[in-house]
Amino acid sequence: MKKYVLILAAFFTAGISGCKKDYLSLETNPNTPSATTPQLTLAAALNATASNVVGQYNYYGVWAGYWTTSGNYVPNSTINQYQFTPTSFQGDWTAWYANLTNYNALQVLASKDPKLADYQAIAMVMKAYGFQVLVDQYNDVPYTQAFQPSTIVFPAYDKGVDIYHDLGKQLDAAIALMGTAGAVAPGSDDIVYQGDMSKWTKFANTLKLKLAMRVFTKTPGDELVAKAVATESLGYIDESSAAIVNPGYSNQTGKQNPFYANYGAGPDGNPSANNVYFRANAFAVNFLNNNNDPRAARLYAPNTPGVIRGNIFGDPNVQTNSFTSAIGPGLNKSASQGQPILGAPESLFLQAEAVNSGIFPASSTGLSDGSIANGAAAGSAQALYEGGITASFEDLGVGSTKALSDAAALAYFTQSTNNIGWTSSGNKEAAIITQKWIALDGYFNFEGYNEYRRTGFPALPSSIDPAAISPTLPTRIPYPQTELSTNAGNLSKEGTLNYFSSKIFWAK
Repeated sequence: MKKYVLILAAFFTAGISGCKKDYLSLETNPNTPSATTPQLTLAAALNATASNVVGQYNYYGVWAGYWTTSGNYVPNSTINQYQFTPTSFQGDWTAWYANLTNYNALQVLASKDPKLADYQAIAMVMKAYGFQVLVDQYNDVPYTQAFQPSTIVFPAYDKGVDIYHDLGKQLDAAIALMGTAGAVAPGSDDIVYQGDMSKWTKFANTLKLKLAMRVFTKTPGDELVAKAVATESLGYIDESSAAIVNPGYSNQTGKQNPFYANYGAGPDGNPSANNVYFRANAFAVNFLNNNNDPRAARLYAPNTPGVIRGNIFGDPNVQTNSFTSAIGPGLNKSASQGQPILGAPESLFLQAEAVNSGIFPASSTGLSDGSIANGAAAGSAQALYEGGITASFEDLGVGSTKALSDAAALAYFTQSTNNIGWTSSGNKEAAIITQKWIALDGYFNFEGYNEYRRTGFPALPSSIDPAAISPTLPTRIPYPQTELSTNAGNLSKEGTLNYFSSKIFWAK
């Protein structure tokens, strides 16, 4: 089917025009091997991933307790009342399969030349990244039969658990390819790490750990857990190796950072439509304020000096924007900011959970300020936990300098408060996931909601809208109308789904 083969120009326009190099010119189609280069395909695909991560998931931001819809508009029945249909979220599916088509094209192209081993490896890592997102949204999706339009018009669906297991194998294969002797290292066309394959190795290994921890809660003996243990020594993303996309964003039309363009302001300085439409959620605001968390003023913009307010999710009497806070300056730093696709806080909290769960042995790699030494594979659970909080404070710019951010983080996590101070938290897993939930606010709304579905932490509120069709939050979203229209035979094999009880395979 065309959706598994073609790249839509719309997914490239923003990213391509935002890049300084002509290898992102629309004059060349990245999906036509005879008319493209690995450099062109890699840069365009990475930039499309950055757009996908921030452009599709505002509804998860609401369900995860971070955001609400504005009182300046008619209530959103899709988000607030769960009145969604197969057309409601189909952009998610289309965007990711378009992006994955690019990575698949790069993998095929690069596999024909040993000198392009690093390009092939990056493509494999990013395919794993994208397919994990699809599985986490839909569970079963076309995988083994995708990207074969000449022979398979209607691709079958693979089980989500089977896809996860193969992603682990693909990541191992990608790691083995990285740094192949004689290979051409990617340069400026690698708009994440500029060809530093040691950092790509950490990225891949962090994805492996994410796969492992996602299945561990329900199936601790899963083979993915053993695979994660086997490559622990390779290390993970830390503050110096966060995966951040930046092809040359600037404050010009079509060239802005995708988060800023969506939730900040246009080149003329006027707030974007989503900046006006999405406001702070009272649940997150109250949690932050009640626990003396200075990140509140970075995640949400005060209406008046020092005042941060949010709406209650689904409240029919929702307040207008003059009383509620917009998305804050710690997220909307500038139009030229890089776009994270996997950050240090998430990596450190993954490691903290792995050590706390007994998957990894603890070691003494923590530093006195709560940071972690040199991307250590495993520190003590406490050091990794406090390191995750510290990295979150740094990312949001709680202090004007790194030292001030670190000092603020130290003052915060030394409080004798449950789910903040390590020794004061009776349930360590709840503390880790709660702090991870805060750190994922904004840039990674979908991941915050995933962690809630996986662990139940924190206990998120459902909509109080009287017209809501369920008293509980959704457990998944519907398959898109495009699948119903073009691949109904295979889709029908998935059976009847209930969006409030049908779960992703790893969910509790």
